[in-house]
Amino acid sequence: MRKQLRLGTRLTLGLGALVLAVFAIVGAVTFTSMKTFLDNRLDDQMAISQTGAAHDVEYYDKVTKLPPTWFAVVYKMEDGALRAQPGEQPQPEDREEFDAIAKRALVTEQFETEYLRGEGKFRLRACPIKTNEIVLVSAAPMADRDSTLSQLITVGVIAILAALVVLVVGGQALIRKGLQPLSNMADTAHGISSHDLTDSAHLAVRVDGKGGGVEVEELREAFNTMLAHIDSSLAARTAAEQRLRRFIADASHELRTPLTSLRGYADLFRYAAANEPGEREKHLEKLRSEASRMSVLLDDLLLLARLDSAESEPPLRPEELDLAVIAEAAADAFRAARPSHSLEVDADTVTMTADPTRLRQVLDNLLTNAAVHTPAGTAVSVQVTASGDWAVVKVSDTGPGIPEADQARIFDRFYRVDDSRTRQRGGSGLGLAVVQSLVEAHGGTITVASRPGSTTFTIRLPRQP
Repeated sequence: MRKQLRLGTRLTLGLGALVLAVFAIVGAVTFTSMKTFLDNRLDDQMAISQTGAAHDVEYYDKVTKLPPTWFAVVYKMEDGALRAQPGEQPQPEDREEFDAIAKRALVTEQFETEYLRGEGKFRLRACPIKTNEIVLVSAAPMADRDSTLSQLITVGVIAILAALVVLVVGGQALIRKGLQPLSNMADTAHGISSHDLTDSAHLAVRVDGKGGGVEVEELREAFNTMLAHIDSSLAARTAAEQRLRRFIADASHELRTPLTSLRGYADLFRYAAANEPGEREKHLEKLRSEASRMSVLLDDLLLLARLDSAESEPPLRPEELDLAVIAEAAADAFRAARPSHSLEVDADTVTMTADPTRLRQVLDNLLTNAAVHTPAGTAVSVQVTASGDWAVVKVSDTGPGIPEADQARIFDRFYRVDDSRTRQRGGSGLGLAVVQSLVEAHGGTITVASRPGSTTFTIRLPRQP
C-alpha cells in the first residue's frame, strides 16, 4: 500500500500548484497586454512617421523623415506597373515582401509582420500617397520590441520561481505551525494507549495549548470534552465494579451467617432427634427462623437486582391510590409490632399514581429503621402532605440521631452505622437501600436530616408518573 503524504505536505503542494497556476495566468495576461501595447505603439509611431514622410514623397520623390534604422521604399505607377524608386532611405536587398504589400496598398493602408531575408523581423506598413499612383512602404525593426518581451518573460519567470520557492518554504512552515495543535492531539491520543484503563478510575490526559484558529479551538474543546466523558465513564465503571465487588462480598457474608446457623441447628436437630426428643421443636423453630431471615434477605437482594437491571417487566404496579390510607395502614402495623414506641400520624388526603405495595414497603422499612435504632419510648411520627404536583412524606423520630460522618452513606447497601451491633438488632443493612431504590424507581427523591434528638427522612414523589 502506497504511503500517503502528510496533510501539511499535501496542503503545501496544493497551495504551490494553485499559486503557480495563478502566476501563470497573471504572467500570460501581462505578456499579452505588453505585446499588444508595444505592437500598437509601434503601429502608431509608423503611422505618424509615414504621415510626415508623405509630404516629402509628394514634393521631392524621396523619404527623409523616417528613423535611420527603418527601411523605406517609394513605389510609383509607371506604364501600368508599380515600380520601386531609388532614394536616400535604406532599402532591403530583397524587396519581395515590400512589392507584395505595396500592390495591396494602392487604395488603403496595410500592416504586416514579416521576416526579411538577411535582416530579421520587421513591421511593414504601406500607405497610398496618391491613390493608385504613389505608395510608401516602410519597415521598422522589431528587435527592441522582442527584446523587451524576452526580458519581461525572463524577469517574470525568475520572479514567479522565487515567489513560489518562498511561498512553498514559508507556507510549509506556517502550515506546520498551524497544524501543530492537531499533532499535539494525535500525540495525546497515542499517549492514551500507554495508560492501563482496565482498573483505572481516572484518565489524567488533556490537550493543552492555545491558538490554531477557531476551528482548531473547537476541535480541541471537543477533544477535551470527549476525554472528560471517557474519564467520567471510566470512573463510573470503576465505581460500579467496586460496588459490585463489595455487594457480592457483603451478600456472601450475609448469606453465610444464616447458612452456618442452619447447618448448626440441623446438626442439633439430628442430635436431639436421636437423644433428646423434647428439644426437637426448639431446634426446628430455630431452623424456621433462620430460613425466614435468609428468605427476607434474598427477597431484598432480588428486588434490588430487578430495580438495577431495568427488566422488561418492571417491579412496579402503579395504580390510583390515596397515600394517607397507606400511611395509616403502615402506622397500624407498626403500633401492633412495636408497642414500645409511640407513633403519631398527620396525613392529608393525597391522591397519586404509584405502586401501593412498594410504597407500603418503603414506609414499613423507615418505621422499622426508626424502631430498631432508637431506645424504647422514643416518639415516631409520620406526616403526609401535598406540594403542588408532588407528594411529600416525612418519617421522624426523637432518637439519638445519625452521626454526620455516616449520613452520606446511610443508603449504601449493607452499610451499618454501628458495625459492632448484632444482626438480630441491626438487620442486614439493605432496608434503606431498598427504600432509596424504590423511591427513585417512582421518580422521587429521599433525603435525611439528623442531629441528636431529631432524625427526619423526607420523601418527595411525583403524583403523576
